[in-house]
Amino acid sequence: MLHLLPFMIEKIGIIVIVAFLLSQMKSFRQIVQGEHKTSGKIQLTILFGAFGIISNYTGIEIHHNAIANHSWLVTIGSDNAIANTRIMGVFIGGLIGGPVVGLGSGLIAGIHRYSLGGFTATACAISTILAGVTAGYIGKWRRKSRKITPFFTVTVGMTLEAVQMIIILIMAEPFANAWELVKVIGLPMIIGNGFGTLLFVVIIQSVLGDEERTRAFQTNRTFQIADQTLPFFRQGLNPVSCKEISEILLLGTDADAVAITDDHRVLSHVGAASDHHTPLEGLATGLTKKVLEQGVIHVARAKKDIYCFQDDCPLQAAIVIPLKVHNTTVGALKMYFTHPEKLNEVQQELAEGLANLFSTQLELAQAEQQTKLLKDAEIRALQAQIHPHFLFNAMNTISVLCRTDAERARELLIDLSAFFRSNLQGARQLLIPLEKELEHVKAYLSLEQARFPNKYQIVWEMESGLEKVLLPPFSLQPLVENAIHHAFSNIKKNGKIIISIYAENEFMNIVVEDNGIGIKSERMRVLGGQTVDSKKGTGTAIYNITERLEGIYNGRASLMIRSEVGKGTLITMAIPLDHKGENE
Repeated sequence: MLHLLPFMIEKIGIIVIVAFLLSQMKSFRQIVQGEHKTSGKIQLTILFGAFGIISNYTGIEIHHNAIANHSWLVTIGSDNAIANTRIMGVFIGGLIGGPVVGLGSGLIAGIHRYSLGGFTATACAISTILAGVTAGYIGKWRRKSRKITPFFTVTVGMTLEAVQMIIILIMAEPFANAWELVKVIGLPMIIGNGFGTLLFVVIIQSVLGDEERTRAFQTNRTFQIADQTLPFFRQGLNPVSCKEISEILLLGTDADAVAITDDHRVLSHVGAASDHHTPLEGLATGLTKKVLEQGVIHVARAKKDIYCFQDDCPLQAAIVIPLKVHNTTVGALKMYFTHPEKLNEVQQELAEGLANLFSTQLELAQAEQQTKLLKDAEIRALQAQIHPHFLFNAMNTISVLCRTDAERARELLIDLSAFFRSNLQGARQLLIPLEKELEHVKAYLSLEQARFPNKYQIVWEMESGLEKVLLPPFSLQPLVENAIHHAFSNIKKNGKIIISIYAENEFMNIVVEDNGIGIKSERMRVLGGQTVDSKKGTGTAIYNITERLEGIYNGRASLMIRSEVGKGTLITMAIPLDHKGENE
């Protein structure tokens, strides 16, 4: 019995070597890591079915309880059987791809095993299919409840191999030959397949782990560069800020030269070819012109594709990515390489990620610049409620998440951009649709709840069909902000804000209710009628909203406040549905 084990380990080595070589191929990693849609399932089925076929060909032929042949098998005698690692490949395929892949790869390997012949052909074919389907369902169940560990995988793999031995005993004839065969191959195949499965799983996990580590490293590096460049992007695209940004990128990437342009000239170029890629002159390459005109990424992997006018230019490859503000191309980020092989997939993904972040940062910079240019005194008074530390708190929160949850940091950066964009758009309009005001509020809440995730709960109760109703901009957001900063100032958790929007008696009612500390009666008497000096605020938001409602709706709209100390506050804003005021 044990004399068979070294031969089994030898055959396992062949499969494991093939798996290892495949793991170094990008296409194999993409198949294993994919979401396993129809095309992915087909690829996995063929791949692991092929592992089963290789196992059949490289199996060990057994004749009357002795090794008859351990070289490449094309066919076997009718009284003979095979000891191999067929179950291992099918089992792994089922675990990764689910029941469909397990069934498909089991059919491929099982039918092929049946075609080789031998008195266990039928039993082996059926057990192979059964192992694939079983592994598929086990993997599907296990992924829902917990992680698939190597120990779990080996245990199940050895169990399925033991089941194969039982099926051979049940189906193979004569029984005496089947029993003698199982005594010889049973333990070596169970141990061998278990060991092979362990190695196979370790390789798969290594592939997935390497990809995850690479992505994590790239994400971390991208956000580190974004953190360093943010102060300069807030100054807008100009020669001074772009030079600082380019130098940061040159140190933080593998590029040999970095350049940034606006829509008609080079603002900075640092690194190789600085002698003729001169800032503040016209665009030096036709590649950049194409990117600015088309607004899409262009990659050049040969010197001729860069279209540089200088014949001895050392730049041999480049990736040029448009920088956009509100979907309009305002410039380009260019990373150049002196050797084409340096422009690999990692560098390309890094450049694309940075360009997306830079575009968002430019939008923020533009938002800040436009905020400074606002001339409407009433809107500026309302805007003054957005304390400067709100932006800094939001950016600090995003900075922390850059290192712990990169995807959440990106989402918050987009929310911050949306918040300031709606700020600026609302400042130029007398009335906006409710849905725009809700976008503004939700972006604000997303940033606030990222800072205090468990302090309070937001409940939305909105009647459908009111999304297009017009109302003054910044009328709901300050009410929600007041609830957050005043109602829960002494509450660390279990806070609750209910935002209800519904139509009643030809009015749209917007209700903001909280279970906070409430408002004292002496403050209630003047709130909304004038600004009130206090340690916690001036009442500007309520006063401003009241004044605008009065001016726009000629007394038809209203803002009512009810509050009880220790129990909470309820604010109701009623907007007439039939108002036909023009949007300015």
